[in-house]
Amino acid sequence: MADTTHPFFDMHAHGLVRVATATPATRTADVAFNTAGVLAEAARAHEANVDLVVYPELTLSSYAIDDLHLQQAMLERVEQAVAEVVEASDDFTPVLVLGAPLRRGDKIYNCALVIAGGELLGVIPKSYLPSYREFYEKRYFAHGRGCEDMWIAVNGEEVPFGTDLVFGAANLPGFTFGVEICEDYWAPLPPGNMAALAGAHILCNLSASPITIGRADDRHLHCRSSSSRAICAYVYSASGHGESTTDLAWDGQGVVYELGDLLTESVRFDLEPALCVVDVDTDRIALERMRNQTFADAAEAHGRPEDRYRRIVFEHAYSEGDVGLIRPVRRFPFVPNNPKTLDEDCYEAFNIQVDALMRRIQATRAKSLVIGISGGLDSTHALIVAAKACDRLGLPRTTIRGYTMPGFATSEETKANAWKLMESFGITAEEIDIRPAAQRMLEDMGHPFADGEAHYDVTFENVQAGLRTDYLFRLAGLHGGFVIGTGDLSELALGWCTYGVGDQMSHYGVNAGVPKTLIRYLIRWTIQTEQFLGECNAVLQAVHDTVISPELVPAGEDGAIQSTEDMIGPYELNDFFLHHTVRFGQRPSKIAFLAWHAWKDRNEGEWPVAFPEDNRNEYDLATIAHWLEKFARRFFGFSQFKRSALPNGPKVSSGGALSPRGDWRAPSDAVADVWVEELRESLPEDTFPARD
Repeated sequence: MADTTHPFFDMHAHGLVRVATATPATRTADVAFNTAGVLAEAARAHEANVDLVVYPELTLSSYAIDDLHLQQAMLERVEQAVAEVVEASDDFTPVLVLGAPLRRGDKIYNCALVIAGGELLGVIPKSYLPSYREFYEKRYFAHGRGCEDMWIAVNGEEVPFGTDLVFGAANLPGFTFGVEICEDYWAPLPPGNMAALAGAHILCNLSASPITIGRADDRHLHCRSSSSRAICAYVYSASGHGESTTDLAWDGQGVVYELGDLLTESVRFDLEPALCVVDVDTDRIALERMRNQTFADAAEAHGRPEDRYRRIVFEHAYSEGDVGLIRPVRRFPFVPNNPKTLDEDCYEAFNIQVDALMRRIQATRAKSLVIGISGGLDSTHALIVAAKACDRLGLPRTTIRGYTMPGFATSEETKANAWKLMESFGITAEEIDIRPAAQRMLEDMGHPFADGEAHYDVTFENVQAGLRTDYLFRLAGLHGGFVIGTGDLSELALGWCTYGVGDQMSHYGVNAGVPKTLIRYLIRWTIQTEQFLGECNAVLQAVHDTVISPELVPAGEDGAIQSTEDMIGPYELNDFFLHHTVRFGQRPSKIAFLAWHAWKDRNEGEWPVAFPEDNRNEYDLATIAHWLEKFARRFFGFSQFKRSALPNGPKVSSGGALSPRGDWRAPSDAVADVWVEELRESLPEDTFPARD
């Protein structure tokens, strides 16, 4: 395989930054001990190729020392310790963000210090000082609100001081961060949000935060909210074992959130020093901000903070090359790994579809619902949704008119499943053999198949798909109803549907917002939660286990049936590509990098709950690149004209929809060259052995 020294394998080339929360060895008011603890974690972070380390509040002095913060000896020893850390930092690659009490004029400030490459880059004072219940910070410190465009002398050197600082690496455009301290993010208007509006992609929070029952959940709430509201990554580090327990206790909680997603958290109440490491995606953050015009509007409404914040630029001495990827990358971005979250997502997805269909039934006053039942995943799920909609509206299930329409390649298994489904759900069921009509049409066209040749081209397939749709539309007119579409989001992305007929056209597309990988789980969820009783579950399980096939071409001499995934690629990969393309607009090489880390080893990472062991696949980079290029060609250069003529249907996933009236609007005559070229030029040469 390709040499991993190629720039493609360097996570920094894809906008990823490695961050860490540090819980160092701490001893109450022991500055020398605490300094050693800071440097020990810095050395560990250096070995782990970390770019940014966030320590707890008042790291060097320790937090819970009360009036000792007012002692001159303490303040002088802390400043000496700052000099020691600054000097030692020249040997470390990570940027260090640590806490210390510092004097400016006749005031003491609770500060965050940003140190890198042997320099103290800047100092940020705490804006909000808690002085309620167990906190008495106003007794010792001055607040930092309004401290802008100021400087502070530390060990004889003047450095930027204030709440108007944003730090950025000159050689890594996405590596920009701001800092707030503990109580700041509990405030109604956290100062970190302003730093985000000024361009910080990462917010760091140095916290002490003594632990009480329920406070850990509160911290999660605030970190998640901050990362979501400010569209950023949020790195939070709280004080741990070693702080004074005169009246309080400490748990050393470290968490990292990104856009509302928890990436990692530390082990709480650990007696040993801890470093909690994860890679954050600054490209993803930047792309999301570009999409969210409210973010830009807020920046403008608050006087364009980027114009008044001081940007402290530094050259970051990061580790180049393949340093791996420390980040949870879901193989199935539309399917959560967590069982509880998966259950909630399936509940919501199913009910979104059911509710949308109920409203359409009410609006049209339909006398019937017409569905083509193939015995495959999509039509089965559409039937499930229709049956539940009828149940909730108090309509008999015979309102649903299901038609199985065998063609030249329909297998006995799927045909039998179709009949079992219709019978078990108690709908009006009929069968229409389309072969005579298809034969006549092929004869009228002069198609080779009509003369006995085994000529199975696109026309041969589309004649069958078109006839099925033609029957369904005419039957809907005959019975005063409308046709329920069965095509899913994955097929629409790939254009794997026949324009004007088949899975592309209906009166209402209930599955249009649901990707193929989620449909399997929705059917499984329907079984597990017993949405339907009797023999329905057994039939649904049989459908769930059926190989995906359009069944438009007869089986070969070896009995092998037509396989969709052999032609367009595994749906599990295509759904991965689709999510990262539509939701975040990421470039193909970045998608390939993430897919490679997600799929290269079936034994690494998490799988969705109850995912069958035998179906746990893995793919090398060449395979991923092969199918990603085909995806790009189909998605950008071929299939948009089909999506531009979509019928109505509900958006289901936050990952996006492809309706021209909703999430995705694109020209039908675009070309895919930009995406294909970016992919081919960014990956190692030997990834594409047969360049054309």
